[in-house]
Amino acid sequence: MALIAPCMKPGMAVTRQFYGVILARSYLSTSVVDGVARAKPKPKKVRRKTPTTGAFDTSVSLWEERVAEAVTPLWRLAYHQQLHVKQQSQEHILSQFSSRLSHLISSAQQSPAMASDTPGFTVLPIMQSPVRDGYRNKSTFSVNKGVDGNPKTVGFYVSAARDRRIVCVNADHLLNMPEKHKQVARCYQEFIRLSPLEPCLLFHEGGHWREVTVRTNAQRHTMAIVYFHPQTLVPEEIAVHKTALVDYFTKGPGAVCELDSLFFQESSMTRCGHEESPYQLLYGQPHIYEELLGFQFRVSPDAFFQINTAAAEVLLTVARDLCFPEGTAERGGGGGGPAGTLLDVCCGTGAIGIALSPAAERVVGVELVQQAVEDARHNAAVNGVLNCRFLAGKAEVILPEIVSQLGSSGEEERGGGGGGVGGVTAVVNPARAGLHYRVVRALRNQPAVRRLLYISCKPEGEAMRNFLELCCPPDPQKKLEGEAFSPRVAVPIDMFPHTHHCELVLLFER
Repeated sequence: MALIAPCMKPGMAVTRQFYGVILARSYLSTSVVDGVARAKPKPKKVRRKTPTTGAFDTSVSLWEERVAEAVTPLWRLAYHQQLHVKQQSQEHILSQFSSRLSHLISSAQQSPAMASDTPGFTVLPIMQSPVRDGYRNKSTFSVNKGVDGNPKTVGFYVSAARDRRIVCVNADHLLNMPEKHKQVARCYQEFIRLSPLEPCLLFHEGGHWREVTVRTNAQRHTMAIVYFHPQTLVPEEIAVHKTALVDYFTKGPGAVCELDSLFFQESSMTRCGHEESPYQLLYGQPHIYEELLGFQFRVSPDAFFQINTAAAEVLLTVARDLCFPEGTAERGGGGGGPAGTLLDVCCGTGAIGIALSPAAERVVGVELVQQAVEDARHNAAVNGVLNCRFLAGKAEVILPEIVSQLGSSGEEERGGGGGGVGGVTAVVNPARAGLHYRVVRALRNQPAVRRLLYISCKPEGEAMRNFLELCCPPDPQKKLEGEAFSPRVAVPIDMFPHTHHCELVLLFER
C-alpha cells in the first residue's frame, strides 16, 4: 500500500482546494518519489547554537547541555533542518502503517495482488510552528539534588550513567521555555531554599516541597501550581507554609513574577486530579483564558490544552478544513451551511469542538476529566455556542451508547445516513496511550460515522494499533464488524520545535 497522491474521485471528501490551501501554508514543497509523496527540503550546513544564558561554570554547562539534549534534542539544527528530520520520521511511520495494512488486506483476501488495489493516501508537507522559541504555555519543574548537591534545586533532571545519580539542572538555557516560566522556577527555588521544610525527593524518605507547574497565555497571564506532600503535618501546620508561600509571591521577592493565580495541591501520590485532591486557590483568579481562532477558552489547573498556542491554531484550521471541506463558509471557507454531527472524543476544554462548531449542526464532546468538561461547557456558553454538548466519563464506557444514539436518531429523523445531513464526523485526540479498544470498536461498528480525524502526538505507539483496527478487513474475533475506513491524507504539524515530536493529523473516510 503505497503512500501516493491519490486520484481525485467524484465525492471524495478532501477536495483539491484543501490540498492547495495546505500546501500554500506549509513550509516545504512536495514531490512524488518512487510513488511516495515526500517533502523536498533544501538542507544547509548544520548551524550550532550556544545556549542563551551567558557564561557558566564548566561542570554546570556540561550538565545543562545534557538537559538540552534530553529535552530539546534538535536545538542545534536550523529550523528548516528540524522540519526535514520530522518529515522523514512521519513518512517512515506512515510507510510502516501502509505496509502493515496492505499485509492485513492481502491476507484477508488470500491474494497478494490485492495490495496494489488498496487506496493510497498523501502525506502533505509538515506545517511549521508560527513560534519556535519559548512556545510552551505549560511547564512542570521538578525538585531534586543539583550539580552542587543542593536537594532544593528546581529544574529538569538527568541521570549520571556511571553512578546512576539523579542531577537536577535549572532550565534557564532551554529554548522551548518562555522566560516567565523560568522566572517562576527560579523564584520557587529561592522560596523552598528559605523554607525550613525539606523537599520531597522520594515519598518514603519524607520531605514536603515537590514540583511546580507554570501555565501562561498569550497575554502573559500566569498561573502557578505548587505540589506538596503533607506527610504527618496537621492542617494548621500546613496553613503556616501556605501563608509563607503566598507572602513570598505577592509581597516578597516572588512578586516579580506577577502571578495571576497561585494554586496549592496536597497529595501523597505521584499524580492525581482535582477529584482525588482538590487544587486550593491561595491567591488570585481561579482560571486563565486563552484565545484560539477568535474563541475564548477557560483553562483550569489540570485541564488539557495544547502546549503551543500558536501552532494549535494551525492544528484547528487543518482539522476544520479536513472535517468540513464543504461546510466552512461562516469562517471563510468555500461551502454551504453546517453539515452533520461532530463527535469530539477526548475533547479536553472543548477547543476542537467549539472551533469547528460553526461548520456542524451539533457537537458532542466526551472527556474523562470532570473539571475539563466544566471548562468546556463554560467555554461554549461564554462564546455563545449553542450546538455543543459535553459529557464527562471514560470514552470507552459512554461512547458506544452515544454513537448508537447518534446513528439511530439520524436515521429516524432524516431517513438514513445518521447524525444529520452529513452523517457523523468523529475527531479523536487521545493521549499517547491511544484509544481504548472499545472506543475503536464503537467508531468502527457505527455506520453513521463516515469520516474520522485522528490527531496523534505519538503515531508510532499505540495509535498505530488504532489505525490498523480502523482500516483492517472485518475481524469477528475482535468484534470489528463494520465497514473499514480508508486513510485519505496525513498532515504533520510541528507543535514542538527543537524536539523530535510533532502532531500527526490523519483523515480516514468510508
